Amino acid sequence: MPDYIIALDQGTTSSRTLILNHSGEIVSVAQQEFTQFYPKPGWVEHDPMEIWSSQASTMEKALSAISLSASDVSAIGISNQRETTIVWDARSGQPVYNAIVWQDGRTGDFCDSLKERGLTEMVRRKTGLILNPYFSASKIRWILDNVPGARERAERGELRFGTVDSWLVWKLTDGRVHVTDVSNASRTLLFNIHTLQWDSELLELFGIPESMLPRVGQSSEVYGCTSLLGSEVPVAGIAGDQQAALFGQMCTEPGAIKNTYGTGCFMLMNTGDRVVSSQHQLLATVAWSIGGKVCYALEGSVFVAGAVVQWLRDGLKVIGCSAETEAMALNAGDNAGVYFVPALTGLGAPYWNTRAKGLITGITRGTTANHIARAALEGIAFQTMDIVNAMQKDAGITLCSLKVDGGAAMNNYLLQFQADILGTQVIRPTSVETTAKGAAYLAGLATGFWGSIEEIKSQWQVDRVFTPSAPEEKVSELKSGWADAVRRALL
Repeated sequence: MPDYIIALDQGTTSSRTLILNHSGEIVSVAQQEFTQFYPKPGWVEHDPMEIWSSQASTMEKALSAISLSASDVSAIGISNQRETTIVWDARSGQPVYNAIVWQDGRTGDFCDSLKERGLTEMVRRKTGLILNPYFSASKIRWILDNVPGARERAERGELRFGTVDSWLVWKLTDGRVHVTDVSNASRTLLFNIHTLQWDSELLELFGIPESMLPRVGQSSEVYGCTSLLGSEVPVAGIAGDQQAALFGQMCTEPGAIKNTYGTGCFMLMNTGDRVVSSQHQLLATVAWSIGGKVCYALEGSVFVAGAVVQWLRDGLKVIGCSAETEAMALNAGDNAGVYFVPALTGLGAPYWNTRAKGLITGITRGTTANHIARAALEGIAFQTMDIVNAMQKDAGITLCSLKVDGGAAMNNYLLQFQADILGTQVIRPTSVETTAKGAAYLAGLATGFWGSIEEIKSQWQVDRVFTPSAPEEKVSELKSGWADAVRRALL
């Protein structure tokens, strides 16, 4: 048995490769950012070829950094930014248009037209999702209707659609394998999460030929092999980034909850074999499928979390790097009445308003960059609080603790404020790389690298527990200020 597993962690702003050993330890990491395109207000695109080249480059760098070859690798697992839509030519493998990113809101009017036709409940019943440009279906339709000749080519069976996982597998296998897993399929608005099949009624509704779609596999199985590393290595695990993080956090029992602080912020609760129908605009989704058994989850999504810190760096230019925000927040002393609603690409759950705009309130002449940085971090925590409140009502549970991961989870101020505002413990594991680990674990289970989920659970360890310490009166005041700021952002 080879000694290592490769995890490809393809995110919204960068591609990363991590290499893990049998103990689940990360022994090598390589990362490469890629270009973000904003052709019009509310539009967000990536170059699919740059996604691929950056991912392939990091895989090569991670291996060479510790002098490994293909013979040392048991399998490759993939976690990916979800909903992002790529359409390419089946023969040449060339994309017909840029990847339309999950944050993109260009199809809002079309989704609103479907709501006006009274289709919201039918779509929710089949998919567990809401009619929103966030998901893949309306993005595919836009490409077919706006790229010259694309619809005709699709109807002739010449085009393929995939979320980023499908695109990577296609490239890894040199076009031999067109596949996705149930977790990614469940984010397209085209997949029936009860029958676990592409839904013909939804395909007709969005005008998408079924020939474009990938085969839907489990989250842990051998899909094919890549020769990119010099000799064949199986590609054996796929999960959308948030489902991968849920698995990487070992939230394998119903009721377990994790929150990932990445570009966006994503909270998932394991609901076992039960699809929970939300009354508060949360999503029911497939978590994973392993060994023929399907696990579902309840999800709330924040569109902009870590991305607001990136905006402070690149847009407002008030910080040099994201790590500075922790000290700035502490130096501010308090928020001085400043609230930052980071609706830079609209508001996600439980509001689902893609037209909401970012808003900073309470600014005075005494407001400093420290206050803005603090308000930005607190805005991430407040959005998470809104989802927790909705999730507790839907699932009928009271949160006793929250497992966290993602890049921003290294910010101690953010996590302490999160614990204060939730009134519950926030638990950070020793490794916040749970998304990549989840993909690696899924691949390793498929190839026997790890013998069972129980074996993997023994590798999960706590780094720090954040316990609520803020006075109740202060927390109530903060919540009231946040609610007022959100009302203004929704006007």
